Amino acid sequence: MPKTKPKRAATPDNKNAPLIKARLRALRAAMREHQLDAYYVPSVDAHQSEYVPECWQRRQYMSGFTGSVGDLLVLARGAGLWTDGRYFIQAEAQLAGTGITLFKLGVAGVPALERHAAKVLARGQRLGVDPRLLSAVAKRRMLPVLEAAGVELVYVDENLVDAVWPDQPARPDAPIEAYPERFAGESTAAKLARVRKAMKKRGARAHVLTALDCIAWLFNIRSADVPYNPFAISNAIISDKQAVLFCDQRKLGDETLRALGRRVEMRPYEAFGRALDAVRRAHKKDRRPVWVDQYTANMWVLQKLEGCARLDDPSPIWLMKAKKNRAELRGMRAAHVRDGVAMVRFLCWLDGAVKNGARVTELSASAKLREIRAAARLFRGESFNPIAGYAAHGAIVHYAADEDSDVRLRPSGIFLIDSGGQYLDGTTDITRTVLLGARATREQRDRFTRVLKGHIGVATARFPRGTGGRQLDTLARHALWQAGLDYAHGTGHGVGCYLGVHEGPHAISPTRDLGFPLEPGNVLSNEPGYYREGHYGIRIENLVVVEEDKALSSKERPFYRFEDLTLCPIDTRLVEPELLDAAERKWLDDYHAHVRSVLLPKLEAGEQRWLRAATRRLPS
Repeated sequence: MPKTKPKRAATPDNKNAPLIKARLRALRAAMREHQLDAYYVPSVDAHQSEYVPECWQRRQYMSGFTGSVGDLLVLARGAGLWTDGRYFIQAEAQLAGTGITLFKLGVAGVPALERHAAKVLARGQRLGVDPRLLSAVAKRRMLPVLEAAGVELVYVDENLVDAVWPDQPARPDAPIEAYPERFAGESTAAKLARVRKAMKKRGARAHVLTALDCIAWLFNIRSADVPYNPFAISNAIISDKQAVLFCDQRKLGDETLRALGRRVEMRPYEAFGRALDAVRRAHKKDRRPVWVDQYTANMWVLQKLEGCARLDDPSPIWLMKAKKNRAELRGMRAAHVRDGVAMVRFLCWLDGAVKNGARVTELSASAKLREIRAAARLFRGESFNPIAGYAAHGAIVHYAADEDSDVRLRPSGIFLIDSGGQYLDGTTDITRTVLLGARATREQRDRFTRVLKGHIGVATARFPRGTGGRQLDTLARHALWQAGLDYAHGTGHGVGCYLGVHEGPHAISPTRDLGFPLEPGNVLSNEPGYYREGHYGIRIENLVVVEEDKALSSKERPFYRFEDLTLCPIDTRLVEPELLDAAERKWLDDYHAHVRSVLLPKLEAGEQRWLRAATRRLPS
């Protein structure tokens, strides 16, 4: 461990606190103008996105909290922010001195946002929200609780944060590009035909799409409107014979227009509301339901469609997109080879630089990895903001280093680096925890090995058709549970193919899994962890793809297994070999042998020597 304890994610006196207080005062003045007693600021945009363009990062602007997940409730006096276990430590630091109280989701006794609002607001008081930012699912969760307390939920068409944000950035203007079919593996025409077939089966006359990843997949388009995700800000409506894409048409080049062809009609992004009005009017002649995804549609859309029969199930595109085809899997595998080369080069550099006394910090290490990845063929950017946490910072699950928190890496303790790349042919996400000193403590080796056992438990799972990710999550936690330990995040999330690094509907998680069985072609992360606050963090993450287990399958009962896509050594210096059984030791040795066989020919001599040492068999 370092001699000096690293700083937290923000300084205790929080230099941003006065600015946040001023913004809250401005928002409360706008609330009074609209006769509101409270105002709800979700972290999402009108597309229910996880990562939102800078112009729509309203919760971050109003609270100062930079995590990707968090909802803000502003009252006439006081405010609260709700976030999950990944961000507790970060949020405590970034909210310090702002007057915003942190509510830790999932902690016993901590009320949900709507229950807190129902408790602190009096009967007859009004809670306002922009209907474009409130999903149908959130509304169904909140409304009964508020109504029971006599609190009115008010839709305010003008976003009040926008109203008090004087220098709000403009909408992004990145070009919209056609995604080549050699990478997509399927034409837009074929995808539209599949969607229409699903619509016909369910009796739907139209399908309204607002989720940016679904639109990017369906129309084979990519852009750079959203940080880390190659999406274009857009909406779409699909009917029996018409497919309309609503976007900024100035961003469409001739090549993209030719690729979309006559099968897709282009309209301005601002025309979406008028088109929804037309869908509602057409209901007088065609009474078939309109398919609206309940998880991604917002209440403004549902208001526009009021009076229409609706099918509120998840979009069929979710499952289509999640089941990668041959071309996508070929690309994902190729991208992971290039990413594996980049990771080995980075870890080899890191090992030598820290040992030799070079000044390496969390930020400079992330920048070095970005530089190495950028040299790879088909690289288009990072898939998320790297999580580079040294020592105590590693215990902050989604830590994001900045100039205030950045610390130097010393030749002691452990370092956690969670990062990923966006390549034209695939998306990567990998976490490695590495030893920077001569020897880890007994506790660190014990915890690392228990995390490794959980990782191997998922990697080697064999499961019948119909199994969901929730059922597999226990395998990752078992060894930690035996020591009275756990971690406050899911074990795995779905991953797109040159799309979002987090995608639904599948997850290896007790909370994020929506109940859809795993299928061959699904790509997920396998990332158990352990975090000792104030000391260190551990996480081991590979991406895996579901495939048929031919040895166990029969015609009556197909079985599945996982194939590892990620190619990078796991630090054996942190392993306590006695805690691994024979099968686990064999898995680790076999995995390292595979990493060597694929990556060695692509590395330079010094990197080859490092990789051979890093993938040596465990001592017997």
